[in-house]
Amino acid sequence: MRVLKHRVADRSTAVNRKRHADNAARGKVHVTAGDTVRVMRGDDKGKEGKVIRVYRKTGRVTVEGVNIVKRHRRARNADEQSGIVDFPAPIHASNVMLVDAKGDATRTRRRIDEDGTKERISVKNGDAIPRAR
Repeated sequence: MRVLKHRVADRSTAVNRKRHADNAARGKVHVTAGDTVRVMRGDDKGKEGKVIRVYRKTGRVTVEGVNIVKRHRRARNADEQSGIVDFPAPIHASNVMLVDAKGDATRTRRRIDEDGTKERISVKNGDAIPRAR
Protein backbone atom coordinates (compact mmCIF):
# COMPACT_ATOMS: atom_id res chain seq x y z
CA MET A 1 0.00 0.00 0.00
CA ARG A 2 1.25 3.46 -0.91
CA VAL A 3 1.54 6.16 1.70
CA LEU A 4 0.34 9.58 0.58
CA LYS A 5 2.48 12.48 1.68
CA HIS A 6 0.87 15.91 1.96
CA ARG A 7 2.94 18.99 1.57
CA VAL A 8 0.62 21.62 3.03
CA ALA A 9 3.39 24.01 4.09
CA ASP A 10 4.95 24.20 0.62
CA ARG A 11 1.71 25.22 -1.05
CA SER A 12 0.84 27.92 1.48
CA THR A 13 4.24 29.57 1.24
CA ALA A 14 4.04 29.54 -2.56
CA VAL A 15 0.61 31.19 -2.47
CA ASN A 16 1.82 33.82 -0.01
CA ARG A 17 4.93 34.50 -2.11
CA LYS A 18 2.78 35.09 -5.19
CA ARG A 19 0.41 37.36 -3.27
CA HIS A 20 3.36 39.40 -2.01
CA ALA A 21 4.77 39.71 -5.53
CA ASP A 22 1.38 40.88 -6.82
CA ASN A 23 1.07 43.50 -4.11
CA ALA A 24 4.62 44.72 -4.68
CA ALA A 25 3.88 45.11 -8.39
CA ARG A 26 1.19 47.70 -7.69
CA GLY A 27 2.42 51.20 -8.43
CA LYS A 28 1.48 54.51 -6.90
CA VAL A 29 -0.91 56.67 -8.90
CA HIS A 30 -1.10 60.40 -8.18
CA VAL A 31 -4.92 60.56 -8.35
CA THR A 32 -7.67 58.69 -6.51
CA ALA A 33 -11.24 57.82 -7.38
CA GLY A 34 -13.47 60.88 -7.13
CA ASP A 35 -10.79 63.43 -8.08
CA THR A 36 -11.45 65.90 -10.89
CA VAL A 37 -8.73 65.69 -13.54
CA ARG A 38 -7.89 67.30 -16.89
CA VAL A 39 -6.59 65.23 -19.80
CA MET A 40 -3.27 66.64 -21.03
CA ARG A 41 -2.42 64.26 -23.91
CA GLY A 42 -4.25 62.25 -26.53
CA ASP A 43 -7.45 62.57 -28.51
CA ASP A 44 -9.43 63.93 -25.53
CA LYS A 45 -6.86 66.63 -24.65
CA GLY A 46 -8.42 69.45 -22.62
CA LYS A 47 -11.44 67.50 -21.35
CA GLU A 48 -12.17 67.39 -17.63
CA GLY A 49 -13.95 64.69 -15.71
CA LYS A 50 -14.17 62.75 -12.49
CA VAL A 51 -11.99 59.68 -11.94
CA ILE A 52 -14.26 56.65 -11.77
CA ARG A 53 -11.68 53.94 -11.11
CA VAL A 54 -7.92 53.61 -10.62
CA TYR A 55 -6.04 50.52 -11.84
CA ARG A 56 -2.87 50.46 -9.74
CA LYS A 57 -1.32 47.39 -11.39
CA THR A 58 -1.38 48.91 -14.87
CA GLY A 59 -1.10 52.59 -13.85
CA ARG A 60 -4.30 53.56 -15.66
CA VAL A 61 -7.41 55.53 -14.68
CA THR A 62 -10.96 55.65 -16.00
CA VAL A 63 -12.33 59.19 -16.34
CA GLU A 64 -16.02 59.78 -17.03
CA GLY A 65 -16.69 61.29 -20.45
CA VAL A 66 -13.16 60.61 -21.71
CA ASN A 67 -11.95 57.90 -24.15
CA ILE A 68 -15.46 56.71 -24.97
CA VAL A 69 -15.47 53.40 -26.85
CA LYS A 70 -18.25 51.23 -28.24
CA ARG A 71 -18.81 47.61 -27.28
CA HIS A 72 -21.29 45.18 -28.79
CA ARG A 73 -23.15 43.58 -25.90
CA ARG A 74 -25.35 40.51 -25.98
CA ALA A 75 -28.32 40.38 -23.62
CA ARG A 76 -27.43 38.10 -20.71
CA ASN A 77 -31.01 37.61 -19.57
CA ALA A 78 -34.52 38.21 -20.90
CA ASP A 79 -34.88 41.67 -19.32
CA GLU A 80 -31.58 43.05 -20.66
CA GLN A 81 -31.34 44.83 -24.02
CA SER A 82 -28.57 43.82 -26.42
CA GLY A 83 -26.90 46.33 -28.72
CA ILE A 84 -23.99 48.76 -28.91
CA VAL A 85 -22.99 50.26 -25.56
CA ASP A 86 -20.80 53.37 -25.12
CA PHE A 87 -18.55 53.44 -22.06
CA PRO A 88 -15.31 55.13 -20.94
CA ALA A 89 -12.13 53.06 -21.34
CA PRO A 90 -9.03 53.51 -19.13
CA ILE A 91 -6.23 55.90 -20.09
CA HIS A 92 -2.74 56.08 -18.63
CA ALA A 93 -2.45 58.10 -15.42
CA SER A 94 0.51 60.08 -16.78
CA ASN A 95 -1.83 61.72 -19.29
CA VAL A 96 -4.02 63.39 -16.65
CA MET A 97 -3.39 66.19 -14.16
CA LEU A 98 -5.28 66.94 -10.98
CA VAL A 99 -7.49 70.06 -11.03
CA ASP A 100 -7.36 72.26 -7.91
CA ALA A 101 -10.15 74.37 -6.39
CA LYS A 102 -9.45 77.34 -8.70
CA GLY A 103 -9.79 75.13 -11.79
CA ASP A 104 -6.12 74.98 -12.74
CA ALA A 105 -4.40 71.71 -13.65
CA THR A 106 -1.50 71.28 -11.25
CA ARG A 107 1.08 68.89 -9.89
CA THR A 108 0.85 68.07 -6.20
CA ARG A 109 3.15 67.78 -3.23
CA ARG A 110 2.46 66.50 0.26
CA ARG A 111 2.39 68.34 3.56
CA ILE A 112 2.05 66.76 6.99
CA ASP A 113 -0.07 68.81 9.40
CA GLU A 114 0.54 69.24 13.11
CA ASP A 115 -1.88 66.43 13.93
CA GLY A 116 0.02 64.06 11.60
CA THR A 117 -2.45 63.91 8.71
CA LYS A 118 -1.15 64.16 5.15
CA GLU A 119 -2.72 66.56 2.70
CA ARG A 120 -2.12 67.31 -0.96
CA ILE A 121 -0.87 70.77 -1.84
CA SER A 122 -1.16 72.42 -5.25
CA VAL A 123 2.27 73.27 -6.66
CA LYS A 124 0.86 76.25 -8.61
CA ASN A 125 -0.78 78.20 -5.81
CA GLY A 126 -0.02 76.34 -2.55
CA ASP A 127 -3.67 75.63 -1.68
CA ALA A 128 -4.75 72.33 -0.16
CA ILE A 129 -6.63 69.91 -2.40
CA PRO A 130 -9.10 67.88 -0.32
CA ARG A 131 -9.44 64.15 -0.91
CA ALA A 132 -12.73 63.06 -2.44
CA ARG A 133 -13.98 60.20 -0.30
